[in-house]
Amino acid sequence: MVHVRKAESVYLGVALLAFRMQSVLPFMLIGGPIFYGSWHMVMTGYMQHLGLAENVLDHRLNSRTVYVNPISRFIYWNMNFHVEHHMFPMVPYHALPELHERIKHDLPPAHASILSAYREIIPAIVKQFRNPDWFVKRALPPSAKPYRPEFHGDLEPGQPTPGIGGYDAAGIATAAE
Repeated sequence: MVHVRKAESVYLGVALLAFRMQSVLPFMLIGGPIFYGSWHMVMTGYMQHLGLAENVLDHRLNSRTVYVNPISRFIYWNMNFHVEHHMFPMVPYHALPELHERIKHDLPPAHASILSAYREIIPAIVKQFRNPDWFVKRALPPSAKPYRPEFHGDLEPGQPTPGIGGYDAAGIATAAE
């Protein structure tokens, strides 16, 4: 007797149903979405944090907001407003565009498109292969108040991320006072 796992038996059942119906519709509903939708999940998922600072408490520095087309916004449930999502996690996904409009004066500029985001991400990844401590420094507008000034002050791209790479957290706190 051959041991068949649950997932394999589901796909076998879908294949038999598709053959019996003489239709690809069962595959369009079960199994197909993983095949034809995974690329979008990966593309939008990587946009969220790649190349940005790590181990910082200010989500404006470790997340990015990207303006995307309406179809991607629907599929992605407005998570392209990712800074806003991290800053206010209890705001429902359908209210993220309105939240963005209300607080965008206090956020780093949003990327105009997916292509714009990847134009920042790809060079950052290349630099991080050579120097793992390198990151893209998000610029806050002049009117924005830093959450923790020690994470915004003289820190330039290429310096170690605060909290790792030789930074002394106690030393940072005393230097900021």
